[in-house]
Amino acid sequence: MTTNNPLPSEAVRAHLDQVRLLVDADLERLLPSVEEYPETIHKAMRYSVFAGGKRLRPALCLEAGRLFGGDEPGLLRLGSALELIHTYSLIHDDLPALDNDDLRRGRPTSHCVFGEATAILAGDALLTLAFEVLSNSSRRAPEAKLRLIHDLAHAIGTRGGMVGGQIIDLEMTGQTADAATVDYIHSAKTGSFLCAAVRCGAIYAGASEEDLGRLTTYGKKVGLAFQIVDDLLDVLGSQEQMGKTLGKDVEQHKATYPAVHGIEPSKQAARRLIEEGCAALDPYGEGAQTLVGIAQYLVVRTS
Repeated sequence: MTTNNPLPSEAVRAHLDQVRLLVDADLERLLPSVEEYPETIHKAMRYSVFAGGKRLRPALCLEAGRLFGGDEPGLLRLGSALELIHTYSLIHDDLPALDNDDLRRGRPTSHCVFGEATAILAGDALLTLAFEVLSNSSRRAPEAKLRLIHDLAHAIGTRGGMVGGQIIDLEMTGQTADAATVDYIHSAKTGSFLCAAVRCGAIYAGASEEDLGRLTTYGKKVGLAFQIVDDLLDVLGSQEQMGKTLGKDVEQHKATYPAVHGIEPSKQAARRLIEEGCAALDPYGEGAQTLVGIAQYLVVRTS
């Protein structure tokens, strides 16, 4: 059991709300206005970015960076780039050719509002803008900037990254998956990018390799737990709170933790992963209490 004293859930929610306001203000500065030509693509980009996300990945990036003395403006800009990448992934994930969802964060998905072609291009544009931001804004040495870009590109790619997890998820739809395959899908599709958010904050702040190893353990375990909880909420959650169509995992015979392990074992697995991830931060004591609090909040969240 970790010896850190985590922030209580109420304080974590308040902290995430504060981070969301900061990130939204920075994203407002980064994104082209709806009046800028070509207007249609900029409207589509902003529609999805400002659809009400929790900004969890920027929050994890900020806290990991603060742990090692990183400057807030630079970490905030890095977090904003992460959110652009995350939003791109959601737009593409919702497309008819993939998960075919018509509701995201309580609003019609991008392709339902702007059409499939514009939604694809909006996702492309957000991903491209993210790397433009990363290449321009980092205050770190060129070597650190290059490592950040490499880490993120790997985390969203095919070799154990988001796209790799996505393709296996698609291929396994309607089939019977074993536990190892479900672990791969979750760790790659969701966990890899969430872990990268933690790592990038630490890299930006100049963390040592030993420190980076601890933060990587935390990020991997918390990332996997986050997706397990998402699986559980698809079965047990409220559509009003989640802001998206629920029950589709079961309907489409998706490879999920509850489908393979059952409800209670999945809950236990999520709790165990959070405990193991937070234990990796024990050497930082009270300095890591927000990271620990965020992780523990993820297993009791309802959206």
